[in-house]
Amino acid sequence: MRTLFNAEMSDLAGDLITMSRHVESAITRASEALLTQNVELAQAVIADDVKLDELERNVDERCVLLIAQQQPVGLDLRTIISSLRISASLERMGDLAQHIAEAARRAFPDSAVPAGHAEIFAGMTEAAKKAANELVALLEQRDLNTAAGIVSDDDTLDALHSESYKTLLAEGYTGSVQETLDIALLARFFERFGDHAVAVSRQIVYLVTGDHSGSRAVF
Repeated sequence: MRTLFNAEMSDLAGDLITMSRHVESAITRASEALLTQNVELAQAVIADDVKLDELERNVDERCVLLIAQQQPVGLDLRTIISSLRISASLERMGDLAQHIAEAARRAFPDSAVPAGHAEIFAGMTEAAKKAANELVALLEQRDLNTAAGIVSDDDTLDALHSESYKTLLAEGYTGSVQETLDIALLARFFERFGDHAVAVSRQIVYLVTGDHSGSRAVF
């Protein structure tokens, strides 16, 4: 019975890694679509989001069955509960990548990012892609140094998010209503992407160290 349980737990960990790789692909492609007006790539990100939704459902079902059938306690129970929270954050990260792709598709053939904000969003896309890449590594290796790197990426996204808002309030700003909405929403999508990456990293830190301070998921 314990051998079967261990196999199920291993499969659960593998599902989360698969989800994280999907998120990494989604934000990478959505970022490229946003910066290069690649509508085909944007459409692919939007279409592929259903795969991540299905993976989340599979993880949730697996966790419920493990709790019902195995009645885990201690570290095993904490791992399962954390897995539920991690899958929820990963699914939300996929949604945010989808929202970015949708903005790119809506603006095509123009760019959803005005020329004056190109540098800010180039920085945001790089920080988001870096956080997603590190998230895959964290779930695979559970290295706390990687978790610290994700927090640093989120700090970068927070700073760029604030900078983008300041430009909208700056004297002399002349953007249209649509441009203003695009800037505000896209900056928010990237900022929340970073928040969810940190939420996942905190769950892993909790599992590795037992420190549950700040381990709650972000919604």
